[in-house]
Amino acid sequence: MKDIENIRLDGTSVVILDQTLLPGETKFLTLASADELFDAIATLKVRGAPAIGIFAAFALYVLAVQIEAEDYISFCRKIMEYSAFLNSARPTAVNLHTQLKRMERLVESCKDADIPVILDAMRKEAQDIQQEDINMCKAISEHGLSLIRDRFVILTHCNAGPLATSRYGTGLGSILLGHERGIRLRAFCCETRPLMQGARLTAYELTRAGVDCTLICDNMASAVMKQGKIDAVFVGCDRVAKNGDTANKIGTSGLAVLAKHYGIPFYVFCPSSTIDPECETGADIEIELRSQEEITELYFQNPIAPPGINCYNPAFDVTDSSLITAIITENGVCKAPYGF
Repeated sequence: MKDIENIRLDGTSVVILDQTLLPGETKFLTLASADELFDAIATLKVRGAPAIGIFAAFALYVLAVQIEAEDYISFCRKIMEYSAFLNSARPTAVNLHTQLKRMERLVESCKDADIPVILDAMRKEAQDIQQEDINMCKAISEHGLSLIRDRFVILTHCNAGPLATSRYGTGLGSILLGHERGIRLRAFCCETRPLMQGARLTAYELTRAGVDCTLICDNMASAVMKQGKIDAVFVGCDRVAKNGDTANKIGTSGLAVLAKHYGIPFYVFCPSSTIDPECETGADIEIELRSQEEITELYFQNPIAPPGINCYNPAFDVTDSSLITAIITENGVCKAPYGF
C-alpha cells in the first residue's frame, strides 16, 4: 500500500492532510501560527494518538522558530507556554502530552547552548519522533500477523490506520501488511458515530489498499457477531493505564462486551508511548467531552433532533482490561496481568 503522507515538516510550517474533509476532498493545510496549530488538534484536522504526538512535536519546533528571545531563560519560558497551550487542545490521548514533554526535556537539557543550536536539536528530535513511530507501526503490524490467518474476518472501530499514525497504523496495520503479503482478509468497519471515522477514514484506507471491506452501522455489530461473521476485533487506543484499561473512541467498550459474550478475541494495538505509567487505572483517564452539534448537525443536511435537545457527547470510553484478549505494542503481544 502506498502510504498517505498526512503530516510533514516543511521548513517553518507543518503541512497536514485535513482529515475532516475526507473522503470527499483531499486538501493539505500549511500551518504556522499557534492558533492554527491548536485548532488543527482541537477540530480533528489531525487525529489519532500517534499522529497527534508527531504533529505536536513539529508544531512546537515551528513555534520555537518564531520566538524572539536573545537569552535562554526567555526562550525556554516561551517554549513551556506554547507547549502547555498545545497540550490543552485535547485531554485524553497521552501521546500529545508525552511528545510535548519530550521536546520540553530536550530544551531543558540544552541550557548551555545557543538558541540556533537548540532549534536544530528540536527539529531533529521531532523528526526522530516521526521515524520512531514509523518503525513502531511496522513492528506492531508484524506482531499482529501472529493473530490472524488466511480468510480471517476482522471488525474495526474508528480509525487506527496510516491517517492516525505515520505508516501502516496500529489497529489496521496488520490488516494492511497481511494484505500486502497475500493473506486473504476481510474487514467489517463500524461507522463510528458521531464523527464517522470508520466510514470516512477506515473504509477509505482499506478500499484504497484493495482490502475487502464492508461498512456497517455501529448498532449492527452485535448482529454480525451473532451470525458468526467475525473472527476478531482490532482497535487502536489513545491511552493505556498501568493495569491495562484502555481509552479509545466512544463505542469501543461496548464492542469489547459483545466480543466477550460471543467468544470473539478483542485485541488492542498501540505503540508503547500510549501507555501512561502515571495512570493507575481507567478511572484516572480524563474523557474529552465534545460539542453536541457533532451529534445533531455535523454530516447532515438538516438537524436530526429537536432544537434545544440536551446531548451528551463523550469522545472516548474506557475498556476494562478484563475484556481485552491482548494488547499489541512494538514489543510484542502482551496478555493479562498487564502491570505496565
